[in-house]
Amino acid sequence: MTIPDAVTIGHAHEALQAAFCDYVPQVFRTVDFRRWCAWGEWNDDYRAFAVFDEGRVVANASVMRMRLQIEGREVIGYQFGAVGCVPSHRERGLSRVVMEAALEYCGAAPLLLFANERVLDFYPRFGFAPREQMLFGAACHAEPGSEPAPVLDLAEAHVRAGLVALSDEGLAVTERFGARSHARIASWYAANAFSRPLRQLRADAWVLAGVEDGTLYIDDIFAREPFDLRPHIPRLINQPITAVHFGFTPERWWPQARVIGVDTEAYLFVRNLELPSGPHRFPVMART
Repeated sequence: MTIPDAVTIGHAHEALQAAFCDYVPQVFRTVDFRRWCAWGEWNDDYRAFAVFDEGRVVANASVMRMRLQIEGREVIGYQFGAVGCVPSHRERGLSRVVMEAALEYCGAAPLLLFANERVLDFYPRFGFAPREQMLFGAACHAEPGSEPAPVLDLAEAHVRAGLVALSDEGLAVTERFGARSHARIASWYAANAFSRPLRQLRADAWVLAGVEDGTLYIDDIFAREPFDLRPHIPRLINQPITAVHFGFTPERWWPQARVIGVDTEAYLFVRNLELPSGPHRFPVMART
């Protein structure tokens, strides 16, 4: 059997993108890229490496170019995502084809990916090593304020443009192990209705946050300058809370936060990437 080569799909390849979008829900049942593509969020930072069969994508590995922040240093790397093979074409070596094509494109750059528990033995075959991620939280007793922070709709182009500007030019939410310029990853979550509301605390400070069962979950903060988050908590909640949990390492925003467990929602793997010692959490809204 002849093993086909992988085809590169970039932001300008609309017909190939459509085939990619057809592939994704066949492997990831609750995931879709169509709305994200329609929003124009696929730019040159995102590339897919796909095997086609009769015009259909049957295997794929994508990479997103990342401005990683590691202990205050910026490092250019890549994050893998949408890796898989449609059920009808498994056991043919096609996942290896697309992984090797993506790895060749990335060269010796630092790499990371988040995997589910079904494929934990797959990525070490390509030089990836598992790394533990922690959960952070703190006690916080607060009541809703009289002036809730306005909700911004990422379906609107000007809101997406504003988020891109804040992500490109503002702070990384954490300098321990985080990212900048990841607004288009965050918008993918919004396009799939996976994200919590985006709220505007002020013109240059936007927060993805929501309350569940008396806990405020702050998934990301996009801001040009650091600020004291605590006085704004009443503006982010619609019911009393007793705790706040963070989707990132909150050393800048809540120094008293502590480790409250291990992040078992996704499993981190890295290659050519040395992570800081001590507990940390790569921002959930920067994960592909």
